[in-house]
Amino acid sequence: MIKGFKEFILRGNVIDLAVAVVIGAAFTAIVNAMVQGLINPLIGFLFQIGDLSDLDVTIPTLFGGESTFQFGAILVAVINFLAVAAIVYFVFVFPMNRWKARAAAKAGVQGEAEEPSLPTEQELLVQIRDLLERQPRG
Repeated sequence: MIKGFKEFILRGNVIDLAVAVVIGAAFTAIVNAMVQGLINPLIGFLFQIGDLSDLDVTIPTLFGGESTFQFGAILVAVINFLAVAAIVYFVFVFPMNRWKARAAAKAGVQGEAEEPSLPTEQELLVQIRDLLERQPRG
């Protein structure tokens, strides 16, 4: 049982995943700081509010109280997500895809081999008809 656990932990993909989670957490802190310190004040300036997370709407409830919808907090979360996704794509995914394409071109591989085209439905029906015509009638 310990041997199986050791093999599982020492697999390359498990270690890579652990490193990615740690780096992702640290990177998220950087992006959150950029959004909180740069993007939120700019958007807050446009909406003439101090902090984007302060953007909310308070409405009266049926029984005399108030209910607050915090649109700013949702907007901040969406902006954080889009910022993280954009940075991950343009900093990691896009350059890696270009690097792989260049490496494949350098190796002489110009993409995947083409699959043979499958016959159309009409061609299959013609083949079935021809086979049925060749069969002896009994």
